[in-house]
Amino acid sequence: PLYLPHLGIRPADVPGWTGAIAAISSFVGIPFLPFWGALADRYARQPVIVRSFVAHLLAGILAVLAGNVWVFVLGRAVQSLSLGNSGLMMTTLAEQVPPTRLGFAFAVLNGVGPLGAFAGPLVGGPIVDLWGFPALLTIDIGLMLLVILGMTFGYHDTYQGTDRGGILSMALGSVGLIGRSPRLRTLFPALFLLFAGWMLAFTYITLVVGALYHGPNPATAVGLVLGAGGLVTIVVSPILGALADRFGHWRILFVSAGTSVVLWPLPAFAGDLVTFGIAWAILNGVVSGFFSISFSVLSESAAPADRGRVMSFAYLPVNLGYAVGPALGSLVTQVSLFAVFPAAAVITALGLGVLVVASRQPVTSPAEEIG
Repeated sequence: PLYLPHLGIRPADVPGWTGAIAAISSFVGIPFLPFWGALADRYARQPVIVRSFVAHLLAGILAVLAGNVWVFVLGRAVQSLSLGNSGLMMTTLAEQVPPTRLGFAFAVLNGVGPLGAFAGPLVGGPIVDLWGFPALLTIDIGLMLLVILGMTFGYHDTYQGTDRGGILSMALGSVGLIGRSPRLRTLFPALFLLFAGWMLAFTYITLVVGALYHGPNPATAVGLVLGAGGLVTIVVSPILGALADRFGHWRILFVSAGTSVVLWPLPAFAGDLVTFGIAWAILNGVVSGFFSISFSVLSESAAPADRGRVMSFAYLPVNLGYAVGPALGSLVTQVSLFAVFPAAAVITALGLGVLVVASRQPVTSPAEEIG
């Protein structure tokens, strides 16, 4: 959002463009999701995982070269072709970790993102204030190239694809797995609603910080707030994962999601940056925690033979949430920028209700059980 005026967007139009760009770019990659899992099943997981980082590299190059907002949107759209890699990585992890430690293992894996969300903004904010956003993107491009080389030559996956059917039929079959399971076809909409509320608010954090901060280094202020949220997540997420292993994944998921419904409206009443930063850090920790637990619930809701293809869709709810949430935000922010927080509470509450329904559904369809 801080960079959009440099691409010709009027400051008054930045909130609307922020939501629209996030929504459009996310929708582009979603139709390709079934194919990544099918390609991994047929051939191998490693090249499909590396593909996601190549997409990030190309997106960064386009964003650096963008002279107008449309090329920048194209770069964001290319980035969405990276979808599907986390599910494949979690599938590999699920094959190696004892079932009694799965919640903790997924929490640690998904804690890597918050670790980046802690360190990245703290370093990136001052870089943007000193040298500008293109300089930060250039550094990111170099780092992404190192990741690609490391994943290509330093990572060895022993998994070998076994299915030899057509890619299209395998992709459609993966979608069918979800449709035939009463649990999964209810669980995915529930998770979508939970994460749509989160992405609705998260998209506008930069602008909210800008409204509360009036100093000369806005990017640094944004970095501090996001970094604090990442720091709390690093602590809270593994704790919730361990509690889920001990007391039950569904139970802790319900408790943490219900807690977030109560907490979501609070940032709207923050009168200063420090108060808002504390409220956001706590919220982000709780939401990121049940985000990690949701993968354990999703994994155990899939039949063992289908788990790999189902888990390739693990990030579909958050990807859809990142498309629909900001789109709703572009409307909500016309009332008030801070209205995104009570709106997130309402959407999360709806998701919690659907989640209760999903927990009562069987994992497989009656026909599959009879067979």
